[in-house]
Amino acid sequence: MTAGSAAPGATDAGTRADVRARAEGHLRALVGKDDAVLREDQWSAIEALAVDQRRALVVQRTGWGKSAVYFVATLLLRERGAGPTVIVSPLLALMRNQIAAAERAGIRAVTINSTNAESWEPTHEAIRAGEVDVLLVSPERLNNPGFRDEVLPRLAATCGLLVVDEAHCISDWGHDFRPDYRRIRTLLGDLPDGIPVLATTATANQRVTDDVAEQLGGLDRGAGRAEVLVLRGSLDRESLRLGVVRLPTAEQRLGWLADHLAEQPGSGIVYCLTVAATAEVADYLRSRGHDVAAYSGQTEATERQALEQDLQAGRVKALVATSALGMGFDASLGFVVNLGAPSSPVAYYQQVGRAGRGLDARSESATVVLLPATEDRDIWAYFASLAFPREELVRQTLDVLAEEGRAMSTAALETRVELSRNRLETLLKVLDVDGAVRRVRGGWESTGQPWTYEAERFERVRAAREREQRAMLDYLDTDRCRMRYLREQLDDPDAEDCGRCDTCGGLDLPTGVSDAALAEAGARLSRPGVVVEPRKMWPTGLPAIGVDLKGKIAEGAGEGRAVARLTDLGYGQALRELFRAGTEDGPVPVPLVKAVVAVLGDWSPRVDAIVVLDSATRPTLVADLAAGLSRYLGAPVVGRFAIVDPSVEPGRGAVNSAQRVAAVGRRYDLHLDDPAALDGASVLLVDDLVVTGWTMTLAARAVRRAGAAQVVPLALATQS
Repeated sequence: MTAGSAAPGATDAGTRADVRARAEGHLRALVGKDDAVLREDQWSAIEALAVDQRRALVVQRTGWGKSAVYFVATLLLRERGAGPTVIVSPLLALMRNQIAAAERAGIRAVTINSTNAESWEPTHEAIRAGEVDVLLVSPERLNNPGFRDEVLPRLAATCGLLVVDEAHCISDWGHDFRPDYRRIRTLLGDLPDGIPVLATTATANQRVTDDVAEQLGGLDRGAGRAEVLVLRGSLDRESLRLGVVRLPTAEQRLGWLADHLAEQPGSGIVYCLTVAATAEVADYLRSRGHDVAAYSGQTEATERQALEQDLQAGRVKALVATSALGMGFDASLGFVVNLGAPSSPVAYYQQVGRAGRGLDARSESATVVLLPATEDRDIWAYFASLAFPREELVRQTLDVLAEEGRAMSTAALETRVELSRNRLETLLKVLDVDGAVRRVRGGWESTGQPWTYEAERFERVRAAREREQRAMLDYLDTDRCRMRYLREQLDDPDAEDCGRCDTCGGLDLPTGVSDAALAEAGARLSRPGVVVEPRKMWPTGLPAIGVDLKGKIAEGAGEGRAVARLTDLGYGQALRELFRAGTEDGPVPVPLVKAVVAVLGDWSPRVDAIVVLDSATRPTLVADLAAGLSRYLGAPVVGRFAIVDPSVEPGRGAVNSAQRVAAVGRRYDLHLDDPAALDGASVLLVDDLVVTGWTMTLAARAVRRAGAAQVVPLALATQS
C-alpha cells in the first residue's frame, strides 16, 4: 500500500470520524445490512476521494467491494454539492447490476451504452438538469462524435468523481481489447484540478499496477507530479475451491458435465471458448435433463438481460457462456466450470471470480473446475491471429483516408482495405487515440498527423501473450497450490497455499463418467451436419472497386450443409487436423466419408448434377469428395468453378467481404463439360472448406446464370 500526505486543508480527525460514520450509514443502505462496516482499505479509498480529492487505484479481488467505494464516495461528494460521478465500465451486465445497487441506496444512476440509444437524449437532459448522481458509460461512448464533442467536455468540467472500472485495460496489454480505454488518458488530462479519480481492477500484476498508477498521476499544475494512493490487497478468494479434471476426449468431458453438473452447489456458469460450443453444449445438457441456456455476445440484448436475471435468481442451473458473460458484484454463484482453458491465468482468474461472491467462506464454498482440451491451443492461435494488423495494412488505411480527403464510413473504407469490419473498426479507434485519424459524423477522416507503427510495443504484447499461454499450460500440470499459482501470476506478495484446492487436498473431484452419459455424448458429437446459410446481400461499395453488384443477391445459393465447424467439439478435431497447415493433400478420410453420407441422409437434397470448386491447396481432396458424391448420388460431375487466374492467391481478401468478392471474381470462372446438363437442374455445389461464403456465392450465381433452377452447397467444414 502506498499512501501520500493529506491534501492541503484536509479535514481534521474529528470531522473525518463523522464522515466515516456517514459513509458507513450509506454502506448499510447500499448492501441492505444494518451491521455492515467498511474495511480499512475501503475507508482509505473513500477518504482519499471524498475528503482529500485525490486519485486512487484499488487493486482488489472480485467481491471485495470496489463498487461500494465509489457509490459511498458519490453520496458523500453529492452531499457537498459536487457534480455527478462518471463511471466508465465495459460490461453491460455489470452496469445493470450497478444501477440496481445504486437505487437501493437512493442514488439516481443512469447509463449510456450501445443498447439504449432511445434513452440518450433524455439522459443528457437529466444530467443538464442536475437530476443524475451517477452516469455509467461504456468506453466506446468516449469517442462517439456527439458525445465526445458536446457531452464529454461538459461532464469533464462538472463531474464530481471519475471512476474507471476494469482499469487494467488502460495499460499497454489492453490495446487490442478495448482501444477506447486509451482515450481515458486524454480525459484525465482534461479534468479540472481537484476532481478525484478512482481506478479499480481485480486483475493487475505489478507491472500493470505501476503503469496504471503512473497514468493516473497526471500533473498537479501547482506541485508537479501528483501522488496516487494505491491500495493493493490480497487476491485470495477464500470461498473458492479450485480443481482440474483431465479427460482425453470431448465425449468424456461432455459426459462428465452431464453426470456431475447437478452436484455443483447452487447455480453457476459453464464457460466455453467459442460461440458455437455454447450452443452445442447447452443443447446436449438440456437433452440430459439439465436446466441450462446458451449465452454469448451474439445473444440478443433483451434475452441476455433475462438470462442474467434467471441465473442470479437461481431459476436456471447454469448459463453455458463465452467470456461475454460478466456478472455484477452482487451475484452469488456456487460454481464455475471451464470447458476448455482460457489463454492466460489472468483471464482464468477473472472468470473463476464470478463464483463465490457473497458467500461466507467459513461455512460456504464455491467449486471451480477446469476441463482442458487438446484443441484449446488451436483456438488460442485463432484469436491471436486477430491481433493488431501488420504495418502495411495500417499504412494502406491511412493512405486511403488521406487520398479521399473527406470522411469515409467504415463500410466504404473496408472496400479498399483488406481488413474485416471488426478489425478495421478496432484499428481506426487506435489510430484515433493516437491522433492520426478522427471519428466524425459520417465516419472517419485523416488528420494528416504523422503516425509511427509501434512495432516494439506490439511485439512486447505478442510475447506477453505467449508467456501467458505457457503459464496457463503450467497451471494445468502444477502439483502446487492452484490458488497460490494464480495469485503469484498476478504478483500477489501475500500468496500462500490455500488448503482448499485439489492439490492442497481440500477438493476431491470425481473423474468417472457413466456409460449412459458417455454414449449420449458420443452420439451427440458423432451426429454430423451444420447449416451453411446462403449470403443474402452483396457487400456495400462494390461498384466503387469496379464490381457491378449491389443490393439483394437474386441468383444465390439455397441453404447448404457442412459436416461441422472447425471449432466444433465433435468432428471439429478431425477437420482441424485435415485442414492444418502442413497436412498432406489426399482423399477424404473414411470417417469423414461416413459423416458426409450421414449428412446427406438427414438432409436429402434433390441432386441432378454436381459442380466442384477448384482448390489449389487440396485438389486431390476436393476431386475425391466430388467423385465419391457422384457415385453415391448417381449424379454426374458436369463442371468446375475453375481457377483461371492463379496470380490471385488463395484466400485473397478473405477478411473483407468486398475485397473477397473482387478477388474471387478475378480468380475463378465456370467451366462446364455439358452446359445443357444444367437446364432446370438442381445442382450440388461441392467445396472442401467454407471460410467467408463468397466463393460459394459467386459459384452459385454463375451456375444459376448457366441455367440451373437451384444450387445447394455442400462442404466438409466451415471455419465458423
